[in-house]
Amino acid sequence: MRDLGVVVGSLPTGPLNAITDVPGVWVGQTTIATGDLNTGVTAIVPPGYADGLPAAVAVGNGYGKLVGSTQVDELGVIETPILLTGTLSVFRVADALVGWLLDRDPEATSLNPVVGETNDRFLSDIRRRPITPEHVHAALDSASSDLPAEGCVGAGTGTAALGFKAGIGTASRVVEHGTVGALVQSNFSGLLTVLGTPIPAEPIDAEGNSCMIVVATDLGVDARQLGRLARRAIFALARVGSDYAPGSGDYAIAFTTRRGVFADRDLREPFQAVTESVEEALLNSLTMAHTTTGYGGNTAHAVPHDLIRALTTGSGRAS
Repeated sequence: MRDLGVVVGSLPTGPLNAITDVPGVWVGQTTIATGDLNTGVTAIVPPGYADGLPAAVAVGNGYGKLVGSTQVDELGVIETPILLTGTLSVFRVADALVGWLLDRDPEATSLNPVVGETNDRFLSDIRRRPITPEHVHAALDSASSDLPAEGCVGAGTGTAALGFKAGIGTASRVVEHGTVGALVQSNFSGLLTVLGTPIPAEPIDAEGNSCMIVVATDLGVDARQLGRLARRAIFALARVGSDYAPGSGDYAIAFTTRRGVFADRDLREPFQAVTESVEEALLNSLTMAHTTTGYGGNTAHAVPHDLIRALTTGSGRAS
């Protein structure tokens, strides 16, 4: 979005404007794009996950399959990487993640894999469930602190949002004492809105749409406070035009890489950082995607960059 002259919010970004600006957080992805199959895996790998990291889940609408969410709610921790994929592959991905973890810890007897999904059936033959352990392991093994690829990659290869082709997006904000980063898998309905300006699109008949949001930080917040951050991530969907459809599974997972003590009165700036980074990540997930024709000849068109420039500049909203 920044390449189009559109700047979301007022807080500064991290060096990469990505979730990997949070120290130690890595991202890896595996992409399958072969005609009728447009899907993949996106892995968010926090540092020290095996020791348990404070975490929380917020549910905007629970029409989805977020494996492992109840234990995160109960204990307020994550103990594995967070993986994203297509709906009917979520169970295979969870099993492959457990296998990957067991290979690395011969003493483990209980693990809580955290795997989310959105429904990419419009562009991918979802019933084939093409994800294999090799795809999952490749995403995990390739994870790095580099700028993650955005758009039609990983778990976002076959997704669409707000009438356009979408996918993976990321962004970050720097606040006092730390960084907040977000990564999204966009696949939901509504009217694309850029800084209050509607961007018209032909509707896509792609039921089962959802959005997965992962928020990372190195602030010393606890699980309860992370729940408050996660809820702000869900709120950010409205800023880009989500209609929160009844068949949409809208989830946010928030975690921190650092334990500490943080006063609730000091959450104003982190709240703003979450809202801004999620909003920009959602917009990046669309502007970084390309037109894709997939299963059954269905096509999701990329949002026209010139249209965004024209409409936002015309309303005085582009920088």
